[in-house]
Amino acid sequence: MLNLRLLAARVIHQVVFSKCSLTDCLKDALAQVQDPRDQGFLQSICFGVCRWYFRLDTLTQLLLEKPLKTKDQDIYSLILVGLYQLAEMRVPAHAAIDETVSATRGLKKPWAKNLVNAILRRYQRDFIALNAEIASSPVALYAHPPWMIDLIQKNWPTEWQAILTANNQHPPFSLRVNKRKISRADYLLKLKESHLDAKIIPETPTGIILNQPLNVQELPGFLVGEISVQDGAGQLAAGLLELKPSQRVLDACAAPGGKTTHLLESQTDIELIAVDCDERRLNAVRDNLHRLQLSATCICADVAETATWWDGQLFDRILVDAPCSASGVIRRHPDIKILRRATDIAKLVEQQTRLLNAMWHLLKPGGWIVYATCSIFSEENLGVMQTFLASHSDAIEEKIIEKWGKERAIGRQILPNMQEMDGFYFARLSKALSLSTG
Repeated sequence: MLNLRLLAARVIHQVVFSKCSLTDCLKDALAQVQDPRDQGFLQSICFGVCRWYFRLDTLTQLLLEKPLKTKDQDIYSLILVGLYQLAEMRVPAHAAIDETVSATRGLKKPWAKNLVNAILRRYQRDFIALNAEIASSPVALYAHPPWMIDLIQKNWPTEWQAILTANNQHPPFSLRVNKRKISRADYLLKLKESHLDAKIIPETPTGIILNQPLNVQELPGFLVGEISVQDGAGQLAAGLLELKPSQRVLDACAAPGGKTTHLLESQTDIELIAVDCDERRLNAVRDNLHRLQLSATCICADVAETATWWDGQLFDRILVDAPCSASGVIRRHPDIKILRRATDIAKLVEQQTRLLNAMWHLLKPGGWIVYATCSIFSEENLGVMQTFLASHSDAIEEKIIEKWGKERAIGRQILPNMQEMDGFYFARLSKALSLSTG
């Protein structure tokens, strides 16, 4: 019989010690589980351990009399799974302990049974004192790595605690109504008829938050393209481009296609080129286009290597949804806290700058670029924009006058959970029609 705690421990081991994406590891693990309730339980544990990893890790080190050997990292992962159940889940303590201890058999390490049992029972007995002992550690208290806490505090000196708290919350289940097929008001009525509670995202013309998440296949109208899953912040990009009929539009770094399809829903009479360097993820774009009955030219390429894919025709609008630290979407992808490194930021800034420079050459005079990231770090956002504008005399900021987010010296920043949206940055640039001389 499959032990779900053992399966969860294997996923956590891959994320923490092999630096694999939680999404990828969990997908493989879920394929081994048939019962939807068991799938939900497994997913809940894996996401929860990643969300609270830095607190659970601090506790585990406190509870272990001596560090485990490298070859026993699987046992360490199982202890994390056990502690998470006791600390955060509504699983009866006896069941959490017994099932987690039983999982040691699957690891073929009989000696570990007593160790895991002793650690979990000690936490069950002394959790008040143990939690008090680690409460003075910001890493344990906020469940973030030290470098990330420091950088968020530096970037957002008055909001950093709220950001860290928001990062550990469960994200809303946000939807985008396809106005080509149904109005938002009519879709809300359809949800009400299905006894599903929802509310609008007022900062968007198409956004809805469902009060209770459910499988997308069960959403009314999903299969016929009336609705897509997309955070409210992600839905802002299409409107910022102010698309007009017959324009030639480039969606750089398009996968998995949420913004691609939204561009086409916003303005069907455009020529849209969607480029991404990952063929597997580009297939997700194609699937989304097919479900929504939309059409775009999908190209697998490094979009910055324009000689490999560009036909020489300039674009009226370009969306640069740049690769970034994803520090604004940690609540959706808690493994970011485990996988991301401080040294990644400078490399990402270099990549973002290279991408913007390449895209600028593809833009018509008078055309617009919208630069977007799901990052909250100024280095990737305001810093990139300042550097770019300083080195391009034909680049002009087109101010974003909106009520959402916070105004920055260039662009606007949404912080995690601000107006119930993910953390996102947007800036909009136009290319001068001609440079004045004299």
